[in-house]
Amino acid sequence: MELEFREYIAPLKRWWWLIVLTTLVAAVSSYIATRQQVPTYRSTATLMIGSAIEDPNPSNNDFSTTRQLAGTYADLANRQSIRRATAEALGLSQLPKDIVVRQFNDTNLIDIVVTDVDPVRAQAVAAELANQLISLTPAAEETDDAFVNQLLREYEAQIQSLRDQIEAKQAEIGEMVSAREIADAQSELAQMESSLQDVSNLYANLRSSTQSGATNTIRIVEEPSPGQPATPDSTITILTAVGIGFVLAATAAYVLEYLDDTVRTPDKVTRLTGLQTLAGIAEIPDENKLITITQPRSPTSEAFRVIRTAIQFSGHQANNEKGVLLITSAVPSEGKSTVAGNLAAVMAQAGHTVLLIDTDLRRPSQHDVFRLPNQRGLTTLLLACKEMTDDEDPLPVIEDTVQATRVEGLQVLTSGPIPPNPSELLGSRTMRKLLAKLAEQYDFVILDSPPVLSVTDAIILSAQATSGLFVVKAGKSR
Repeated sequence: MELEFREYIAPLKRWWWLIVLTTLVAAVSSYIATRQQVPTYRSTATLMIGSAIEDPNPSNNDFSTTRQLAGTYADLANRQSIRRATAEALGLSQLPKDIVVRQFNDTNLIDIVVTDVDPVRAQAVAAELANQLISLTPAAEETDDAFVNQLLREYEAQIQSLRDQIEAKQAEIGEMVSAREIADAQSELAQMESSLQDVSNLYANLRSSTQSGATNTIRIVEEPSPGQPATPDSTITILTAVGIGFVLAATAAYVLEYLDDTVRTPDKVTRLTGLQTLAGIAEIPDENKLITITQPRSPTSEAFRVIRTAIQFSGHQANNEKGVLLITSAVPSEGKSTVAGNLAAVMAQAGHTVLLIDTDLRRPSQHDVFRLPNQRGLTTLLLACKEMTDDEDPLPVIEDTVQATRVEGLQVLTSGPIPPNPSELLGSRTMRKLLAKLAEQYDFVILDSPPVLSVTDAIILSAQATSGLFVVKAGKSR
C-alpha cells in the first residue's frame, strides 16, 4: 500500500515545478483580470401578488390565480413599455442592460434583480420597476384590472364553448341506436360536464376575489437595498483560478508521466527486470568521475561500497572463488564506465587485487577516466597472445601491458588501438584463454563492456563472465 501511494505521488513530486509555475501563473493572471474588470453591483426587490398567504383558510383557487397573475406581471415587467416608463420616471436615457424579472419557483412571488456599475442606480431602477408594476393594479388605479378581466373573459368563453359542446353531444345521444355508441358518448359527455364544473368554479372564485380586491394586488415584501458587490469577487476568483491551475498542472504531470517510458526508480527496475537493485548512485560530474578516489567519504562513494559488499557476498565471491564481473548498460552514456572505474577502485581499497579491462573496443574510455596512455592495451595483448605457442607463458606480456593506478591493488588494461573486428576479437579462443589466465592472477577481473543494445559484444563477453552488473540511468533507460 505504501509503495502504491509513493507511485501515485511520484509524478507530482517530479513535476512540482510545473505545478507551482502553473498555479502561480493562474493566480497572477486571475488577480490582474479582476483588477482590470469594472466592478458591478446587484440590487433585488421582491414582490408578492395577492394576499392569499394572509388568509387563514386560503383555497387552491386563490393560489392558482395569484400564480397566474405573478407570471403575467413578470412577463409584463420585461416589456419595452414598462421599461420605457421606468427610464422616464428616473430621467435615464436608458436602463442598465442586466435586468432580470422572474417568477420565483412558480409561486406568487416576483424577483426584480438589477445589476449595474452604479449601486445607487441599481437600487433606484429596481424600486421604480416595482412601482411601475404596482401602479397597474386595481388598488392603484381604482378600476377593473385589465389582466383579471382578460382572464374572466377567457373563462366565460371556455364555459360557453363547453355548454355548446354538451348540448351538441346530448343531441347526438338522442339520435344514437347502438348501445356501445351511446355508452361512449355518455362517457365523453361526463368529461365535458366535469370540465365545465371546474372552469365554472375558477370563474366564480376569480370573480369573487376581484370584487373583494384581494387577488389582484401587489406589495413589496423586500425593499431593494443599495447594490451589493456582484463582480468581481477577487478572493473566490483567485482561489478558483488556483484550483483550476493546480488540477490542470497535476493532470499534465500524470499525462507526461504516462507518456514517459524511461526508468526512474529502483522499484521500477526491479519490477521490469526481476533483478535486485543494488544501489542508487547520484550523477557524477565529468570532472570528478573517480569520486571514490578523490572523495572517499562522500555518500556516492558509500553507495559504491554497498555494491562492493553485495558482490562479495553473492555468487562465486561468497565461496571465495575468483571471478569475472561484466558491467554493461542498455545504451551508451548511461555511466557504465564510470561505475566500472569506481567499483574497481573501492574493491582495491578493500585489499583485493583488481584488474579493470576496457573491453569496449568501439568507444573506449577507461584510459581517459584514469588518464593513462592507450598505445598498448587489450588489442595488442590479444595479438601477442595469439602469436604465442601453447607452451609459452603470457604472464610477462600481461604484466608489461597492464598499467598501475594511484590506487594500490588496482591495475587497468586499456583497450589499445581500436580494431576493425571487435566482436571477433572478444569472442576468440585467445580472449577466453586470456580471461582465464587473468582470473587466476587477480581477485576480481572487471570488464567494462559495450552497451547490450548497440552491438553484440556484451552478449559475447557475458558467456565468459561469472557475474554481471547492469547499469540503468534514471530518466534515460527505457
